Amino acid sequence: MPGYRVRAGEYAARVNAAADLVEAGVPAAEAARVLAGRFGCSVRQARRYAEQAARAGRAEVPQDTVVFTVKLPAGLAGRVRAHARQAGLSISAVVTQALEDFLAGGHRNHPRR
Repeated sequence: MPGYRVRAGEYAARVNAAADLVEAGVPAAEAARVLAGRFGCSVRQARRYAEQAARAGRAEVPQDTVVFTVKLPAGLAGRVRAHARQAGLSISAVVTQALEDFLAGGHRNHPRR
């Protein structure tokens, strides 16, 4: 399928499958043929997965995401949007990192407002 791109999780799975082959000592050309057959992609694309695995090792498999709607004060929402734009990040990435930092800091029992 021309122009088809795999999602991040599928990409990670393919690179990790390539890493398994590379770590087992399978030559790059053979690894590419195996991966192409397993994932239904071209040998050329499969070779890219093998090269990525050889160069950088295993890929982190991203967690599934869900939509989580919250209401924020308008000013705070505007500041989050501005920060995301300035940092070149998505709003989701900014909020995810902020919540990870908050929860890692032991603020789980923050008093309710």
